[in-house]
Amino acid sequence: MNVLVVTQYFSPESFRINEVVASLQQAGCSVTVLTGQPNYPDGRIFPGYRAWHAGPDERAAGFRVVRVPLFPRGTGSAWRLAANYLSFVCSASLVGAWQLRRQRFDVLFVYGISPILQAIPAILLRRQTRGRVVTWVQDLWPQSLEVTGFVRNPHLLAGVAAVVRWIYRRSDLLLVQSRSFVQEVAAMAGSTAVRYHPNPGELAFTQPMRAGPPPIEYQPGFNVVFAGNLGTVQALDTLLAAAELLLNEPDIHFVLVGSGSRGNWLLQEIERRKLTNVRLAGRLPPEAMPAVLGAASALLVSLVRSPIMSRTIPSKVQAYLAAGRPIVACLDGEGARVVEEAGAGLACAAEDAQALAGTVLRLRNMQPEQLQRMGAAGRCYYQQNFDPDYLAQRLVEHFRSIEIH
Repeated sequence: MNVLVVTQYFSPESFRINEVVASLQQAGCSVTVLTGQPNYPDGRIFPGYRAWHAGPDERAAGFRVVRVPLFPRGTGSAWRLAANYLSFVCSASLVGAWQLRRQRFDVLFVYGISPILQAIPAILLRRQTRGRVVTWVQDLWPQSLEVTGFVRNPHLLAGVAAVVRWIYRRSDLLLVQSRSFVQEVAAMAGSTAVRYHPNPGELAFTQPMRAGPPPIEYQPGFNVVFAGNLGTVQALDTLLAAAELLLNEPDIHFVLVGSGSRGNWLLQEIERRKLTNVRLAGRLPPEAMPAVLGAASALLVSLVRSPIMSRTIPSKVQAYLAAGRPIVACLDGEGARVVEEAGAGLACAAEDAQALAGTVLRLRNMQPEQLQRMGAAGRCYYQQNFDPDYLAQRLVEHFRSIEIH
């Protein structure tokens, strides 16, 4: 099966689609990736690439990567982000069409993280490539724009909703990463079929763990690790408030691994509040994460309180389950349900610092055997629901189902 993956973000940027592509290739698909010039998360084009250059045309691990020009996102100002998103849509639709001329694909697979607008090039390329369009919806639009505060104007949000309906109804199949997305997406999708397909875990967690210490050194005591994007929807102010409440528990430490738009704010707040129990460890390569997470006492996932976020399963949940460590889920809805259904940890309400501090204390006070059972239950749940090889086969089955029709 010939598959064109359309995604604004791809390796060397760290996104789950990187490993989905590798899994598809291992499942027997011939894969080409249409993507932009790498510049996430720092907003600067990576060394060896050029913003306004079509290429380089890369071949690695059996698949081809076709890159189109884009405007770098810079430091995250609204106009630069808009230019970044729109430049990829235009570039992939025009330059990408030229680069892929005379090529045929069975499926055009869109990795639909925000912005969902990146599905537009796949829809425009459908006639040229004669493929079916499958859009994998990772975020609900326009709701996510409203939650993050990126767009507040109701007329603009209504315009975005109209574009999203146009995208959904011109896809041949819509996949959603959370069961709770199905109803909302289906309401906008018209006759397009909507199916649940979760994010898989990371391939690194399916490999045997290497012996040796993790790349960061934890202090003696109970280390609660938050890993991933340090952004606006992660409710990091709740994390800091909980840490402040636990300053009188000298054996509890919070370690934040990752980077994002709130990195500088975190540094300032940690210093202002004199939070000696919070440490920023920086961004680490994906291959280091199994050792980092596996050596933690507990793993923390948090989101802001909103109806949209309650329907989302943060992708770090899969990595946490695979790591086999107890999970603290400071969020509402679907993500908390997965953690509790797995028996992998404890959940508390989103944006409730008092509840988060109490939940961390409960875990800290448990016997080691209880914590081990939680970790083992999470790992088992991961293998049954989020294993990358299993989900790659399921994805191929989704592709074949639209070929039949």
